[in-house]
Amino acid sequence: MHIQNPSAKSDYPWLIIASGCLIAAMTFGPRSAMGFFQLPMLADTGWSRSDFGLAMAIQNLMWGVGQPFFGAIADKFGTWRVLALSGIIYAGGLLLMASPENLWYLHIGGGLMIGLGIASGSFGIVMAAFARNVTSEQRSFTFGLGTAAGSAGMFIFAPYSQALINNFGWSDSLLILSAMMLIIPVIAIPLRGNSSSGSQKNIEVEQSIGAALREAFSHQSYVLLAAGFFVCGFQVAFITAHFPAYIGDIGIEAKFAVLGLALIGFFNIIGSLASGIIGQKYSKPIFLALIYIGRSIAVTAFLLLPQTGTSVVIFASVMGLLWLSTVPPTNALVAIMFGTRYLGMLGGIVFFSHQIGSFLGVWLGGYLYDIYGSYDPVWWLGVMLGGFAALMHWPIKEKAVERPLAVDPAE
Repeated sequence: MHIQNPSAKSDYPWLIIASGCLIAAMTFGPRSAMGFFQLPMLADTGWSRSDFGLAMAIQNLMWGVGQPFFGAIADKFGTWRVLALSGIIYAGGLLLMASPENLWYLHIGGGLMIGLGIASGSFGIVMAAFARNVTSEQRSFTFGLGTAAGSAGMFIFAPYSQALINNFGWSDSLLILSAMMLIIPVIAIPLRGNSSSGSQKNIEVEQSIGAALREAFSHQSYVLLAAGFFVCGFQVAFITAHFPAYIGDIGIEAKFAVLGLALIGFFNIIGSLASGIIGQKYSKPIFLALIYIGRSIAVTAFLLLPQTGTSVVIFASVMGLLWLSTVPPTNALVAIMFGTRYLGMLGGIVFFSHQIGSFLGVWLGGYLYDIYGSYDPVWWLGVMLGGFAALMHWPIKEKAVERPLAVDPAE
């Protein structure tokens, strides 16, 4: 049975979307620039790449662990409350990370606190609010906008963070970024409301959180989606944390590392917007499989062909197009399968899988480097995992879970 909500608006709620996009840029930007802090921090403190890699791995893991819980809280008690908390935790983590006195400050501030700060203010929280305020036809494109905004944060904060480090040093740069995060609670005010609010209200089966979780984990397509998203986290987190150091290791000027991450952010904007549009018109599972295949081809070519400043630029541009283009179709698939009632929580669980991959990508990058003196083993592992992700996404069914007497939750 299909019921169209007569009160649903056809226009985008631009204030909500604009605020959410700005928050996505601010939460995603600084953590994307963490790789620039690695070498100057280690030079001043004497810590190892494994130490830094572990902190970034903890950050990614806490991002994944926290997001389902913060998503459930936002679904019930309101998005603004969670986003305000995000700004405070994020600022505190950057503040603690700025201290060079104790390695634990790096792990607690840069790892635990920043990870939880991102978890409570990242794509999943913002997109759940978007989904409640746009129609199903607008949803994929709107998710693309939110993802593109996060990409813009990467594009802006990569050169900005490097400029801060050059002018103020790594510690004071973290203090400046910390102060910036305190703006988030103010920007988040338009995103008030929970899962029972918004312009898109549908008649769905009443479910408890436990019932929603049982339904999701017994749904094959949802499990495959979560398994495949693990690979996305592994690939992008490894590059984010270790690419600047890798560029230095192979003898290319440091400016190309800054340019490379900035280009990833720039082309990520294009890729995310295009992904939102493509996801509205074509099969999302097949599109996701092709993205992962494309990543593996790009990494293989980068490793086997001569590595120069030019090849870094080309590789970064191609990877940027494929970087977060996985996010809009992945979140849209969760909404199609189960509706928006528990989207913050269920999307957060899929993202938890992503962050387990991120943890392993960042940690293995530092750990295996200290053992072999090279990042190559992790690069090639990422290539193989890309093929695995393509196999996981190909059989996913793009349709709503069957519920007796329920409306199509994609509407």
